[in-house]
Amino acid sequence: ATGDPAAIGLPAFIVGSVALGLALVGYVPATAVGAPLPIILAATGLGLAIAAVWGAALGQSAVASVFAIFAGFWWSYGLLVLGLTHGWLGIDEQAAVATQELFLICWLVVIVMLTLATLRLPSAFTALFALIALALLLVLLGTAQGSAGLAQAGGVVVLIFAALGVYLFVNSASLATGGSALPLGRPVLR
Repeated sequence: ATGDPAAIGLPAFIVGSVALGLALVGYVPATAVGAPLPIILAATGLGLAIAAVWGAALGQSAVASVFAIFAGFWWSYGLLVLGLTHGWLGIDEQAAVATQELFLICWLVVIVMLTLATLRLPSAFTALFALIALALLLVLLGTAQGSAGLAQAGGVVVLIFAALGVYLFVNSASLATGGSALPLGRPVLR
């Protein structure tokens, strides 16, 4: 196997991020929480899982790990939304907010871990994961405080990290088509 799993993984990540970011900033009403799910479940989760398998087949453990972690995030997000909105999880309305907080805290821990693990990579990757952690924190605080403003701020950060994902994809596409690499920044740690 050859190639670059980012050719599938990054666009899959970007499209789900844009869908979620638009939902969080209010492009669809708050009552339409499931609006981004078709994209997230069919394109993002599946695309990231394929990229993870591809990375593993190439022996690229770090690449496979990142894509698998995000496939898990997006699929579990889809299950959370579907489960809460359809009553599949046996969680009543009073426990729904705490359930969302639990989800956000768990994923915040994993993304902070991932951010720290990327300190030896070009800084664009560390910045991407730090922005994802910031978005999770803002949405967590918005959920805990019932603040639409904090959730919307989280959505803005989601759209910013989606834009950084676009930059990373353009870098991969440039390399795949015989072009030169874009600057990705020096690693935080050497």
